[in-house]
Amino acid sequence: MEKTNGREAIALSTVETGIENPGLELTEEGVNPEETRRTEERGQSRGDGVGPSTHQRHRKSLQPFSRAWSFCKRQASLFKKILLGLLCLAYAAYFLAACILDFQRALALFILTCLALLVLVHCFLKRFFGKNLTSCLKPFKNSCLKLWMKWVLAGVSLVGFILWLALDTAQRPEQSISFAGICMFILILFACSKHHNKVSWRTVLWGLGLQFVFGILVIRTDPGYNAFQWLGDQIQIFLNYTVAGSSFVFGDMLVKNVFAFQALPIILFFGCVMSILYYLGLVQWVIQKVAWFLQITMGTTATETLAVAGNIFVGMTEAPLLIRPYLADLTLSEIHAVMTGGFATISGTVLGAYISFGIDASSLISASVMAAPSSLALSKMVYPEVEESKFKNKEGVKLPPGKEKNVLEAASNGATDAVGLATNVAANLIAFLAVLTFINAALSWLGELVDIQGLTFQVICSYILRPVVFMMGVEWADCPMVAEMVGIKFFTNEFVAYQQLSQYKNKRLSGVEEWIGGEKQWISVRAEIITTFSLCGFASLSSIGITLGGLTSIVPHRKSDFSKVVVSAFFTGACVSLINACVAGILYVPRGAETDCVSFLNTIFTNRTYETYVCCRGLFQSTSLNGTNPPSFSGPWQDKEFSAIALANCCELYTNAVCT
Repeated sequence: MEKTNGREAIALSTVETGIENPGLELTEEGVNPEETRRTEERGQSRGDGVGPSTHQRHRKSLQPFSRAWSFCKRQASLFKKILLGLLCLAYAAYFLAACILDFQRALALFILTCLALLVLVHCFLKRFFGKNLTSCLKPFKNSCLKLWMKWVLAGVSLVGFILWLALDTAQRPEQSISFAGICMFILILFACSKHHNKVSWRTVLWGLGLQFVFGILVIRTDPGYNAFQWLGDQIQIFLNYTVAGSSFVFGDMLVKNVFAFQALPIILFFGCVMSILYYLGLVQWVIQKVAWFLQITMGTTATETLAVAGNIFVGMTEAPLLIRPYLADLTLSEIHAVMTGGFATISGTVLGAYISFGIDASSLISASVMAAPSSLALSKMVYPEVEESKFKNKEGVKLPPGKEKNVLEAASNGATDAVGLATNVAANLIAFLAVLTFINAALSWLGELVDIQGLTFQVICSYILRPVVFMMGVEWADCPMVAEMVGIKFFTNEFVAYQQLSQYKNKRLSGVEEWIGGEKQWISVRAEIITTFSLCGFASLSSIGITLGGLTSIVPHRKSDFSKVVVSAFFTGACVSLINACVAGILYVPRGAETDCVSFLNTIFTNRTYETYVCCRGLFQSTSLNGTNPPSFSGPWQDKEFSAIALANCCELYTNAVCT
């Protein structure tokens, strides 16, 4: 016992004095773990009850796990790189397998992958070579060289445009009318300018040039046209998924037969998707890139450019929220530009509803994108900048991220917020259609008092707006119907106008004859495209109140400034849509059966479609009767062995004098 007590005293004195002993290793508590272990073993051998505590045994059992966790924390970046590399290899294998098995089926995956790679390459170049690329552009900052290059570029562009227009309109003279319409609308807007001598022609020419270049890419070139047609088809397929939810809630019968249960759920679905994309940051990224490009080319300020770029994706009341902290300091010219962008474009949510009507998706998408630079250009011509803006820096304005905590909350909030929009659309449709019916009844009654039959609001619009529509490039026979829809859009609602356009399009696609009882049943494809562009915008009288209410609720003390420019912005936004339609009229070219009826009628056809009607009408016009002899054919049908068979097939579907 004495020896043991002596050892314990030595250990205790060592701990108390803190004297280092080369042969002893102390823990943080000043206790030698080796000595403690020996003491515990001796206590156990004698049975005196001295042994390790529960806490010590627990700590000892967790030591391997704590060491493994600390190792993982130290090597976390390496593990992430390894995991990312494995995922990339797995995706590459999946991507190659999908493309090898069926490239046409994997086309969507191929395009999405290419877009993702472009974004990654852009981020890589900007991060590692951004400063070097910027330094390469320093010689172009020389004022004389910069001015010389601007004039050369402007001269070459102008000469090239004039030559192209002259050669192109020589083949299709009706395009010259659309060009004259652009000149007419621009002259009208310039005459209404607030400060004629302050107009920035750089902004105007760049905006109209970007609008025209994008139109050429989408409408005229085959790759661009096919790409946007494919994109429109994919959006249509994507929107069809709405049927799964709406059918479960309302039933198949209501979804198939009732308009409200067909179109309005699409607004909810699209609103949910847009909210998720905003939470993920994709919407902000695209808007900022578009705004940056417009700002450096057109020379506009960061706030107005960002709001106009946002209007491509969000509505006229949501886009100002993107620049909410800066609204109080905007100049009148910037406020005018923000309002014009809202009137000239449509939001992504209602875009889905219009597509569900059967309106051409590629035309709607391209019209909304083309309207962004055009609205900035024409707004700066009507209301030029004469004040000193606070937002001339090139850095732009940063968009805040979504406030939601996770994707599920973003999806729920997006669907909930879209309920108000869907309810607003339904309420407006009920109200405006009821008011329009009442106005037509009142006008019809007033007309009958003076022996004028069939006087309606649409008829009045068809006469008043017929010259405007004709200058857009619409054939004179189609002008009354197109003028009706443009009038309905301006004075009531674009939703109603697109619904009317969808009815005309459905008649055309079903192969109904163009004229029945002296009344035109549908409009041509060219007129449909022009009308789609002219209706693509929120420039209706009801939108004036919506714009004022939305902006005033954000910045109440600037209500007088908003009221001062809203009417001018409404008129400018309306003209943006009309100029968009003129550009579509210049660039439109016939495609499909309209260009190759010979090949189309050389196939078996038994149903009435638009293609059969157009081609059979052309065959009837090329056929002449020779008494009892077989009919003779001229033009492309001459010397074709199947012409007689095609004529017989056409006579089974349509009635014509050559069929007797």
